[in-house]
Amino acid sequence: MTVAEAVGRGGEQSLLGTAPPPPGDGALRWSRFVPATEAEGPGRRAAVWVQGCAVRCPGCFNPQLWAVRGAHSEAPSELADRWVAAATAAGARGITLLGGEPFDQAGALAVVAEAFRDAGLTVMTFSGYTLERLRVWAATRPDIARLLAATDLLCDGPYLRDLPDTTRPWIGSRNQSIRALTPVYADRVQAIASAGGADSLEVRISRDGTVAVNGWATDAALAALLDDLGIRADRPSTVAVATLEKENPS
Repeated sequence: MTVAEAVGRGGEQSLLGTAPPPPGDGALRWSRFVPATEAEGPGRRAAVWVQGCAVRCPGCFNPQLWAVRGAHSEAPSELADRWVAAATAAGARGITLLGGEPFDQAGALAVVAEAFRDAGLTVMTFSGYTLERLRVWAATRPDIARLLAATDLLCDGPYLRDLPDTTRPWIGSRNQSIRALTPVYADRVQAIASAGGADSLEVRISRDGTVAVNGWATDAALAALLDDLGIRADRPSTVAVATLEKENPS
């Protein structure tokens, strides 16, 4: 059931995200977790970026997360306990699942999502697949059905760089939809559908000067912002070099 939605427009001819997600293997492959952010959904939330994506939208904000190589790989039940505790301690109201592609690891992420729900927290999920396709696949894929059932707020559809959206928060292109699958965020989604909303961006600079970014911004705006701050630690080239050095130590 969809309680409220800000429906996307356009992009019907795109073939991105039209093949079913690959089945997971039980482990959760992830890249980054933050216990509290206010740029990845409504309110203060934890966020996890999973690694691996079969959709691979051109112009993706996180192309370094397409490949599985270099990911952390752990049992989802152990991660769920740790992340719920960290999010609760940070005052988060829920968790946002990003990537990469969450539904490429639907079974493992369902464990995490259900743990947050059991703790009284909410779940927001991003996906390059459309809700309509996910519901069709869910009829024969219990892992997809389980993650959908544990999701309160869904941003769905592939990113299409030829259809930029600057009037709604969280998403990048006009074809993408924002859907309240439970009543928790129905009022917020209805407000977005009628009046839109602004994107936000967070920049974190560690004591060693490492820069990490989350939220949404155009490439030009991001380049201008980071011009005097230093090198983004999670940019694709940096991650690729670090992965190669780890796999081939001198």
